[in-house]
Amino acid sequence: MANQKKNAQFNIISNKSTTHGTYYTGTLNISNLSSILLTGEQAKIDLGLIHAKSAVERGIKFTPHQDEVPDGEDYWVVWVAVDRNESGPFYAGVAACPMRINKEKRIGWKNLPFHVNRMDDALKRRIRVDELGKQEKAVLRDFLVNHNEEMWKNSPDELKEKLS
Repeated sequence: MANQKKNAQFNIISNKSTTHGTYYTGTLNISNLSSILLTGEQAKIDLGLIHAKSAVERGIKFTPHQDEVPDGEDYWVVWVAVDRNESGPFYAGVAACPMRINKEKRIGWKNLPFHVNRMDDALKRRIRVDELGKQEKAVLRDFLVNHNEEMWKNSPDELKEKLS
C-alpha cells in the first residue's frame, strides 16, 4: 500500500455546477480572447500563443531568468479580449507582456506568471500597454485599426489614448 502512488487528476470542468450566484468558479472562458505577436515593425494574430505553442515558441526551452538570454530577439505577446455593446463589437481588453527568444541557441525568457496575469487583465477588460515603446504602440494601433476599423471606433478612449 505504501508503494502505491496516488493518481493526480485535474478536472477542467466537472459535472458539478460552476456558478455561485453570478460568480463562476473553476472555469475560464477564453472564447473572446485573441493573441497578437508583436515583433519590431510587425504584428500578427497567433492563437498558438494562448497555449505557448506559437511558431516562435516551438522547440524553445524557456527560463525565468532574463539575463540567461542576453542576445535574443525581443517579442511582445498582446492579449486582446473582444466584446460587444450597443454600438457593436469592440476591443475591450488589451494587455502586453514581453518575451525574448534566441532561436539559434533555442533558449528563451518569459515571466510566465506575468503572462498569465496580463491575460487575466485582458479578460477583465483592462488596458495594460504602458510598457510598450512608441514604435510598438504605433504598430499595434495600426494593426488593430486595419484588422477591424469598426471595432477600433467602438473601443474605449483609454485604449486609443494609450496607443497614440
